[in-house]
Amino acid sequence: MNAPADGHTPMPVPEVATLGRSILDEVGTAVVGMRDALEVALATILAGGHVLFEDVPGLGKTLAARSLASALGLDFARLQCTPDLLPADITGSSVFDPATRTFEFRPGPVFTGLFLADEINRTAPKTQSALLEAMAERQVSIEGTSRPLPRPFHVLATSNPVEYEGTYPLPEAQLDRFMVRLAVGYPDPGQEAEVLLRRLARRQEAAPVNQVVDAETVLAMQAGVEAVSVDADVVRYCVDLAAATRGHNALEVGASPRGSQTLVLLGRAVAVLDGRDYVLPEDIKRVAVPVLAHRLTLTPTAWASALKPETVVRELLDSVPTPATVRAQ
Repeated sequence: MNAPADGHTPMPVPEVATLGRSILDEVGTAVVGMRDALEVALATILAGGHVLFEDVPGLGKTLAARSLASALGLDFARLQCTPDLLPADITGSSVFDPATRTFEFRPGPVFTGLFLADEINRTAPKTQSALLEAMAERQVSIEGTSRPLPRPFHVLATSNPVEYEGTYPLPEAQLDRFMVRLAVGYPDPGQEAEVLLRRLARRQEAAPVNQVVDAETVLAMQAGVEAVSVDADVVRYCVDLAAATRGHNALEVGASPRGSQTLVLLGRAVAVLDGRDYVLPEDIKRVAVPVLAHRLTLTPTAWASALKPETVVRELLDSVPTPATVRAQ
């Protein structure tokens, strides 16, 4: 068994799975038609990662993030990203206190459990980069001092892929810090009608979500995921998928080793939410597109022909040999 994460005792897999279903059911009372995306988002949090929602406005991405934070019992902070936003608006800064004649540090919104950076591609690169250290090391360096962030700490960011004027695309290094990129898509007519009916029934804009767990329980659930081993054949499958992207003729840049590592980490979390203490190749296939697609750079020819990285990943899932289903010991 692996060492527990952050010193917390690993929660048994059946208990993690039960709590996971309860969290998703509670979030589902406020969010309609996003069960699959929310399950991957929850698995990402349990795997210790960050989530990028990239889709058109008005699909409930902010509501989903706020609802997840409520159900998980995490402190929540939302920051609307704008072109004039400064790094200190995220990390905080020192302010002079005339009473004590000293500088007092005032933490920014990043000092929270679940941080939502809304429309992250609307803020300048220097401000986007203020999140890099926070996402990678769970700390921020301000005026020469490193300040740890709360545990757990996760970033949920939204990005609008439609508008280009006045936006700043995330650089590859920052995209790579997001464990997954998710697109929820438009709801079907039945789901859209359900959204309207629920809004009419509650007679208010707010959609309250009850707390299911707390921060300490989330850490124990994460430790439970860390205690899951993975069969060597499944590990090799993840390596083969990532390696296949590096030789694809439609790609200039393929997935780095962080991509294959993320496949393994998220595959464990998906398996645990499914009530298993072992990872199947199907778990890896389920998360391959949200894990790998945003780590790929198309060639100019492929981009001009409107080929999407998601299509490339799906082609590789069909061509890379799948290992036999073996339970990890």
